[in-house]
Amino acid sequence: MQLKLSVLLLLWNISTTFTATSRNIQTVSDDDLLQLIKEKDKLIVLFSKPECDICNKFEHNLESLQEDFKKHLHAVTAKTVNSHLSRLYSPTKEPALVFFRHGVPLLFNGEPDENEIYGFFEKNQSPAVKELTDKIFEHITQAATGATTGDWFVMFYGASCVECQRLHAVWEGVGATLRGRINVARIDANLAGVVTAKRFQIIKLPSFLFFRLGKVYRYELPKSDIKSFVTFAQDWYKNSRSETVPLLASPFDELVDWSVVTIKEIVAYTLHILAEYPWIWQIGVAGFGLVALTALIALVKAGKSKPKVKNTKKEKKSK
Repeated sequence: MQLKLSVLLLLWNISTTFTATSRNIQTVSDDDLLQLIKEKDKLIVLFSKPECDICNKFEHNLESLQEDFKKHLHAVTAKTVNSHLSRLYSPTKEPALVFFRHGVPLLFNGEPDENEIYGFFEKNQSPAVKELTDKIFEHITQAATGATTGDWFVMFYGASCVECQRLHAVWEGVGATLRGRINVARIDANLAGVVTAKRFQIIKLPSFLFFRLGKVYRYELPKSDIKSFVTFAQDWYKNSRSETVPLLASPFDELVDWSVVTIKEIVAYTLHILAEYPWIWQIGVAGFGLVALTALIALVKAGKSKPKVKNTKKEKKSK
């Protein structure tokens, strides 16, 4: 009897140990993580660090949720510790919980609560931020008319802007939080959105503009976290200066602007060349002087060789 009981206890301990082990989140290296982001359609990653109580709380909840993530969201769950990639997805570093949807990162901005985590990811299985271009910006946002498409919060970014890349997951978090209430979008100010960036006088990247009822408000607060962006779009924009949305430039205006820019570039390039090679300036002055002298000599010769006109009136009188 004691032998049977001992065997049962041993089997129960083995089963418990196996179950606990199977629930542990897979820990991956940075290289493995990059590979998972490429391979998996949906991937949930906890960026953690040692001796972090809140990190442990997130990990405990994810261990309980990972089977639900796999079954209902078709998402794989993983963990990385002291990752060098954490700054790409969270300005505040660890802990950071990021949901990759076909490689597009979404930063979770909430408490380590199972219901909150699962509900947030379930509602945002697709990206919330819309990508705009010069061709569709006005048609989609109706920024100048403030008509039927609602309010828009737009991030102007650049592909080579490091800070812009770091805010990609944050901006997705803003879009997910405001989904259904305020439209959140982004536009490449150096490529597909260069005309729009010029229209709104974007001089630095990233820049954030909030459009509401034909007015535009510039986000100039020092914080770049989800909560600050959301608060600004919901209410804080009232404390910033509003500007009337500029109308679209006409083809003639665009031609004039292009001509002015082209002339400025030609002048700047010419001055640069003259500063680099001053002898060109001397040759140019000498050449201009030679042309002017040649023209003057030609005029003098033309004056000397001009035929005299006879005074017919005097000749008639003499007769």
